[in-house]
Amino acid sequence: MEVTERSEKLTGRASRALTAFTKWLNTYGETSWDHQSFFAGPLGGPAKSLYYRNKGIGTVAVAPMIFCEAFFPSARRLFHHRLRFPIADAHYAMGFAFLYQATADPTYLARAVHFLDLLKRSRSTGFKEYAWGYPFDWVTRNGTIKAGTPLITTTPYVYEAFLQLYQLEEREEWKEILQSIAQHACNDIKEFRTSDRASCCSYTPFDDVGGVVNASAYRAFLLTSAAQVFSNDDYAQRAKRNLNFVLDTQQADGSWYYAMDQVRDFVDHYHTCFVMKALAKIRQLTGDEQIRSALEKGVNYYLRNLFDVDGLPKPFSKAPRLTVYKRELYDCAECINLCLLLRREFPQLEQTLRRVVQHILNCLAYYLCEEAVGETAKGRRQTVEDRALMDAS
Repeated sequence: MEVTERSEKLTGRASRALTAFTKWLNTYGETSWDHQSFFAGPLGGPAKSLYYRNKGIGTVAVAPMIFCEAFFPSARRLFHHRLRFPIADAHYAMGFAFLYQATADPTYLARAVHFLDLLKRSRSTGFKEYAWGYPFDWVTRNGTIKAGTPLITTTPYVYEAFLQLYQLEEREEWKEILQSIAQHACNDIKEFRTSDRASCCSYTPFDDVGGVVNASAYRAFLLTSAAQVFSNDDYAQRAKRNLNFVLDTQQADGSWYYAMDQVRDFVDHYHTCFVMKALAKIRQLTGDEQIRSALEKGVNYYLRNLFDVDGLPKPFSKAPRLTVYKRELYDCAECINLCLLLRREFPQLEQTLRRVVQHILNCLAYYLCEEAVGETAKGRRQTVEDRALMDAS
């Protein structure tokens, strides 16, 4: 009885938080900054590029941004301006669709459709098929990916958003967009054979290397789904080869490296979630038993190595660099997503889900409480925002 009461209390708090968030979104607006904003502008971009070319001098160049990211996240507004992110719009669309399904409130459905309309306008230009990427020039170790370049790690979220709304309301336009997205993932994203049974894929249509594990996981899920939606065996075969690459690259301890290039062999929280989420969704669609075995090993590694002593997500189990922050909000979000997908099959994730949701709600309550205090001490307002964001992340 006590457990049930605690569960109902947590559910009620989460529901109120979601309602408060929708009201906040109306006030704040739909554009924002991203964790990459520090490195998206004329100061951060060159500094990050220098870091990849020369770690010594580059470390000095990026140090101010790293410090701000950890301790003064609101300082990102000094480095770049607010943008509309397709990946955020896709999540908003799905979020409002879920709220509509839970409440039957038509205003939530209208909000979801609104974000699909925005996504139609923000698609990558210069491509026949629908696809999406980042709205800023993204500096990576392999060069700069120009704004609007399609990313196989962004486009699947938009596919899911259109699919979720299409399942609620079968609009022909949405079906055509889903077909176009699938064609892009199938034909514009490159494949690289890694064995008789497996292939990895490119990150963008212009990538000639491949090897990023979560990229192949995303493509495997998208094409598995599209194979069933459109009864397309070619999609299914290509998805299977990408899936086999993901399964083959799982390490003996159950982890996945970020990439199989002998360079980016770090293991972090949210990329691990990306991989396991895709596997979980593919298994829901296909019932593939070899995925069950991989997920069991992956969940065991995940719970043993990617949580701190408080039982909350930590950024890395094997870090590629010095980490100056204790916790990353993105990790918490992806942890919640993964637990929701797998908690019935792996009941040990239920406790993790409750703990992380409770943590997020407590951080939110702390922020709101401190903000109210700030009304009588205006000079503290920005400090309160920074502290709350730092604690939450």
